[in-house]
Amino acid sequence: MTSVERWVEVHRLAVAGGETAIARLLSRQLSPMWLRMSRFADVVALVSLTLTLGPDAAALHHLGRAQAALGQARPALAAYEEALRLCRSAGDRPNEGVILGEIGVMHGRLGDPQRALEYLEQSLPIAQEAGNRKGEAATLNNIGGVHDRLGDRRQALDYYERVLPILRELGDRASEAILLSNIGLVHNGLGDRLRARSYLEQALPVQRDLGDRSGEAITLSNLGLVHSALGDQTRAQDYFGQALHIHREVGDRRGEATTLNSLGFLYDTMGDRDRAMRFLKRALVIRREVEDRSGEAVTRFNMAMNYRATGNLDQAVRELELVVELDRQVSHPDLASDTAMLEQVRQELARARAAS
Repeated sequence: MTSVERWVEVHRLAVAGGETAIARLLSRQLSPMWLRMSRFADVVALVSLTLTLGPDAAALHHLGRAQAALGQARPALAAYEEALRLCRSAGDRPNEGVILGEIGVMHGRLGDPQRALEYLEQSLPIAQEAGNRKGEAATLNNIGGVHDRLGDRRQALDYYERVLPILRELGDRASEAILLSNIGLVHNGLGDRLRARSYLEQALPVQRDLGDRSGEAITLSNLGLVHSALGDQTRAQDYFGQALHIHREVGDRRGEATTLNSLGFLYDTMGDRDRAMRFLKRALVIRREVEDRSGEAVTRFNMAMNYRATGNLDQAVRELELVVELDRQVSHPDLASDTAMLEQVRQELARARAAS
């Protein structure tokens, strides 16, 4: 039995014996370590056992983080909201700020970017007042992520550039690697593929060295996007395949759906429409399951373009109608262009019907 296994057994015995203080102490020590190692299901099991002894803000925070990583946004949000209530009752201002930031991230994932920004902007001054540089960096990073999803990539880069010196000052290699991956993704969105690849290739070895499997998978998937854009389809497939394996290994359903969508888009560009649609349909099921409405809009758009390319204009219109409605719900930056595409395909359908 390893030392960690012994601590897990001590935790189980402490819970069974009603030794609340011991159980909570062990939970607070083991959970962050397992979160760093992407052992999310283990964290859920551990803290759920701890919570049988009564509400605990730290356990609820760790539960929320694990559930968020597993794509369970609404359960994570519920855990964070209960943790927030406990922090406020205890007058724990620093941890209140941390939890506000986590709640903001969840609202972003559930397709409400404005509400996400409201919570994150409440979190930031609390971290700054408390001198919590790590919390400040995390919040700035998350605000940058919301701006990226809103299509304001320059604003996202401004926030990311404020984060980098803080993380280097703290020597926080794990968070720096995540940030570098985020910066790489923004540069890819701006069309600077080589710069994007450079940032991603800086992040990947650090994540592998630290055992951050979840972060590694995200970076691999981002590298797949870059190589796809560069026209290197073979390397793109390889990166997506590696990412998909890790997403499934750690139980990251949201990440799995993102990579399945990317593979579907890749095969569509390669002309393999049937294979592309199989990947897109698998991505759609998961995106609906985890309530990723923004991601659902992207996948449905890719499906619509596949239907259009194969002459199924009726189905393409139906998908694009859903895309536009989802875009409206989540303030998607592609609303105008997707609406224009819907009208274009409607006209193509009308001409096809008139000609038949």
